[in-house]
Amino acid sequence: MKIVSPKITEDLPIKHFNDIFSEEDLELEMCEVIDSIFENETLERVRLSNMVIKNCSFYNTDFGHMDLTDVRFENCDFSNANLRKSSIHRVTFQKCKLLGVDFTESRFGNVSFHDSKLNLAAFGESKVEKVLFEENTLESADFYECKFKSIEFQYCNLNDASFEQTSLKGIDMSTSTFETLRVSLQDLKGCKVSTLQALQFASLLGLIIKE
Repeated sequence: MKIVSPKITEDLPIKHFNDIFSEEDLELEMCEVIDSIFENETLERVRLSNMVIKNCSFYNTDFGHMDLTDVRFENCDFSNANLRKSSIHRVTFQKCKLLGVDFTESRFGNVSFHDSKLNLAAFGESKVEKVLFEENTLESADFYECKFKSIEFQYCNLNDASFEQTSLKGIDMSTSTFETLRVSLQDLKGCKVSTLQALQFASLLGLIIKE
């Protein structure tokens, strides 16, 4: 699957995230933000575009209705942050902590998560299109009633993740691992899995496998 990468200008000027308060519309664009701490804040309807954000912490910050376009996050901490009802397009999260982050009712397009921690992350009721999860931990992540289109889970830890009322038709999770998974038999139809995973699903459904 081909993901459209963020379109980011080279040689961006350096800014601090707090510079957003000097903008009338709570918007930052065409800049690089490094080593900013912006924790336990409430700042809704923020708009970020054409940016690189590195080594920043947004722990427990309320970013509801956030608009992200053409942004690359590297080694950032969004643990317990609220990004409900956000629009996230052409965005990359690399080596980020997103423990317990709330993405519910958001829209994703051409987004990639690489080598990041998304345990207990909530994606419920989101529209998720052209999204790549690669080498992430997604233990107990919640994908309740999501609309998936062109999604891949490559080499992820999906243990105890929930896909209740979310169709996995056409979704490839054959390289990922889990001991348990919360999903209905109906929603598994058309999901691409490995032989071992097929045996795990059979066990979860209460089947007794005899050699």
